[in-house]
Amino acid sequence: MPIFLECQRCTACCRWPGQVLLNDAEITRLAAFKNVSEHDFIQQFTRLRSDKRGLALKDQPDGACIFLEGENCAAQPVKPQKCREFPNLWNFPGFEKVCHAIPREVSVAEYERRIALIKSKGNERSDQ
Repeated sequence: MPIFLECQRCTACCRWPGQVLLNDAEITRLAAFKNVSEHDFIQQFTRLRSDKRGLALKDQPDGACIFLEGENCAAQPVKPQKCREFPNLWNFPGFEKVCHAIPREVSVAEYERRIALIKSKGNERSDQ
């Protein structure tokens, strides 16, 4: 049986330095959510990716995501797809030592349903 990791919104992944890559649709959605123009959003919240092929969210000085406020994501309803996919569709070495996701044994059909739901959330507002 497959294992699906149920996010507990512990924000440990939000504190891990890295790149949250953004596509154009995510920039549009995040800017609207923050009630700023796309230009202002880009200036305030993004940086050039390390490969110089697009934009990523800025980090706070300690490496945490710019949208992490205390124990909450300030962009939760419209968070980027990369964030939605953690930890089931991508993760980082050692994530299981900091991530509080609960492993659930599920049927193959249920696993596929949950993964499809994660993948489909990129174009809609959701709390997942």
